[in-house]
Amino acid sequence: MIGNRITHRTADGVRIPGTWRHAFIRNGGHHFLTDLFIYADGLIDCWGLVTLEELEEKLRTGWVATSFPEGGDASAHGLAGWKFGEPKSWVTPDLLVAEVRDTIDQLNGRPDSTGRCLAAVDAFLADRTEENRAAARAAFLAIPETQRRYALGDMDSKDRPLRVLVAGPGGRTYLPFDGTVTQEAYDSALGYFEERARWKAERSGRAPADGPVISHAPAVHLAQTFPEEPVDDPGKIGLRHDHPAPITVADTDYPSVTHAYWALSVAEPEARHAIATAQNAAAARRLAARAPRREGWEQARTAVMAALLRAKYDQHPELAEVLLATDDATVLYDDMNSGFWGDNAGRGRNWSGRLLELVRSELQARRAGVTGAAGIAGAAGV
Repeated sequence: MIGNRITHRTADGVRIPGTWRHAFIRNGGHHFLTDLFIYADGLIDCWGLVTLEELEEKLRTGWVATSFPEGGDASAHGLAGWKFGEPKSWVTPDLLVAEVRDTIDQLNGRPDSTGRCLAAVDAFLADRTEENRAAARAAFLAIPETQRRYALGDMDSKDRPLRVLVAGPGGRTYLPFDGTVTQEAYDSALGYFEERARWKAERSGRAPADGPVISHAPAVHLAQTFPEEPVDDPGKIGLRHDHPAPITVADTDYPSVTHAYWALSVAEPEARHAIATAQNAAAARRLAARAPRREGWEQARTAVMAALLRAKYDQHPELAEVLLATDDATVLYDDMNSGFWGDNAGRGRNWSGRLLELVRSELQARRAGVTGAAGIAGAAGV
């Protein structure tokens, strides 16, 4: 179960999502409490990246430990050390491997063992043959035992309706204390799943009140460029700040947003003029790097950039149309000189992309007649 444990690693410039779980690594007879990092490409970091098959070997040899000796030494790096007393483990090597397999499926958006089980249960409920029940039972038992209680996502009933359903009247579940399944218990389980189906149907038919959670348009990647002259039809490259799209701000003309940004960043008026008239955006940045920043610039820079982007797309309607055509796409903006402004293969904060999305939303609001305090008040009927 991934939950909020989200991480990633970068390989060849590609961001590979991952998660982690606690584990013990045994090295030199000492057990170290650490984390296994599990990645979508199937690699697991247990003090070194290994494949799933290599993880199985690490478990077989005890490098990744699932059993612990009475009185054995253990520690958590930089936190504490102790000796095991009456140790108990909730997992076996096979269970741990099964859980890791599920996690890799989840990271890739594929059905894990729980998803496959619930699909088999749906097939049984649609056609209640003993063959389909046996398939559902096999799929249920393929869920790691440590995860079965979470299969229905019901912390009150846990997995009881599921284990009763797949056992059937007169059958027995995998838990000895359940005893033989009675007809009454089976009918109750059927009722649970019928109610669950109604609830799922109602829920799937509801549209989010505030629109979709994620973008439906494919992401837009604005790769690093080094433009010198404007072109007739720049396409998405025209959305870059260094594209030669002149803007006028406070009665001052600038060849590009980048020129304006760096000119406004410096404290000395003389330096501002030189930056504003620099040959190109790269030269403007180099000149600004040699001059002192304005006081408070770090805190003001995002607001300044937002204002400059508004000016650019107000003064260049053709580029505003290019930005609007990106719909609701995530905008990934590369900036080799700044991890603050650039996404840079997932290593940066992507503020340029985020502000372009903000300005795009403002343009869309204006087109819809919902813009500014007056527009919002009008739309609300105030």
